[in-house]
Amino acid sequence: MDFQKLLKDLNACNEAVEWCEGKTLPQAWRECQRADWMLWLCSKMIEKKGWPDRKTLVLAACLCAETALKFWEKKHPTDNRPHIAIETARRWARGEATLDEVKAAADAADAAAYAADAAAAAYAAYAASDDAAYAAAAAYAASDAAAADAADAADAAYAYAYAAADAAYWPAKIKALAKLAEIIRKLLQPDEA
Repeated sequence: MDFQKLLKDLNACNEAVEWCEGKTLPQAWRECQRADWMLWLCSKMIEKKGWPDRKTLVLAACLCAETALKFWEKKHPTDNRPHIAIETARRWARGEATLDEVKAAADAADAAAYAADAAAAAYAAYAASDDAAYAAAAAYAASDAAAADAADAADAAYAYAYAAADAAYWPAKIKALAKLAEIIRKLLQPDEA
């Protein structure tokens, strides 16, 4: 497989396509430090042979979102809406929650983020909201409509990075994305990688 051609065919961002020049999928997967790119790619390839399924991807996104909860809990120790959104998305992935429950939890976490007074805490709540919304979108979408899911997954990765950075400082965000890339590598492994 020509990995760079695959990325171009999927309409990956120019930065990702350039970074992958000359790399095979296994090499790129091992070296990638951008959790948002990894989630985006897995979302685009959902249900294709050798790639993670929707539920596995949702579970990985939940683990990533969970890393941001400490920022929310620090500012809002009694508001558990982001935590509930993550747990509801997990329950959906295990077949224990309905899509209506996922949507309600995502909406609640989104409302919490909107009302939050601290940027890092708000991003943590948005991360949880994005994951729950992603679970619902992933469940509703047909496998040929994975492109819509990709944006949600990538947005969630950005939200975790912002929350983890606790400041508008790009190097800190990149460092957070790199930590999340390690989590993703442990959970999601395309067959060819």
